[in-house]
Amino acid sequence: MNGTLVTILPLILLLVIMYFLLIRPQKKREKEVNAMRSSVQVGDEIITIGGICGKIVKTKDESLVIQVGADKVKFEIMRWAVSKVVEEGKGRATRARAEEIEEDEEEVEVRKAKPKRMKKAAPVEEEAPAEELDVADEEEAEATEEEK
Repeated sequence: MNGTLVTILPLILLLVIMYFLLIRPQKKREKEVNAMRSSVQVGDEIITIGGICGKIVKTKDESLVIQVGADKVKFEIMRWAVSKVVEEGKGRATRARAEEIEEDEEEVEVRKAKPKRMKKAAPVEEEAPAEELDVADEEEAEATEEEK
């Protein structure tokens, strides 16, 4: 009885550790994403999982109608296709948007660095003139004829 408990205890301990390190955080993230997807409203700017940026024009139970581009093309997507909300409607910026702005400012500072200078290319060697090639070809042809 005691021997079986000693052999099963590491397995149980491993399952508990996996639950707390892998399963629980994943479920928490999944709940947050589902809450974000269900709370989108008309006027919110979103990015889909396919990378399309648009503004929500109409909401339905399981789908959203978004407006995209300068031509204001409208099309319908499923709610589960929303990757993230970039900006909430009616001028309210989210914390995520504020963080993105800060990241963009840091990237701009990095871009201001001077570009590296490229080395000059080595001069290209010119091929032999066509006349020299013709003479060499003729000499090879004569040599092969003499061997025969």
